Amino acid sequence: MNIEKAREYCLTFRNATESFPFDDVSLVFKVENKMFALLPLDVAEPKITLKCSPEYTEELRERYQAVEPAFHFNKKCWNSIYLEGDMQNEEIRQWIRHSFREVIAGLPKKIREYYPEEE
Repeated sequence: MNIEKAREYCLTFRNATESFPFDDVSLVFKVENKMFALLPLDVAEPKITLKCSPEYTEELRERYQAVEPAFHFNKKCWNSIYLEGDMQNEEIRQWIRHSFREVIAGLPKKIREYYPEEE
């Protein structure tokens, strides 16, 4: 998967926004003003940083060479996935969805109701 395909997929989610809140090379995707993905645009190997439920972070790191703890993020909840590594595109999309859902799960119930599970 390339950076543009990852970007396009992140923007398919309801109310997903993109911005550069940190600098001009770190593209951040948010829902309800909470980050669910980060795409650094200045790296040699394209990658995406995603929120992950703590029960899966280590499992993914052990299973794939393309997955590593996210730099400058809480290592219990965030992984970086190299987009051109040993993880298939559909599985990358699955983990982007998972990250989005993890952020939604942490929102108040009244807001969560606007986000059906099938997203």
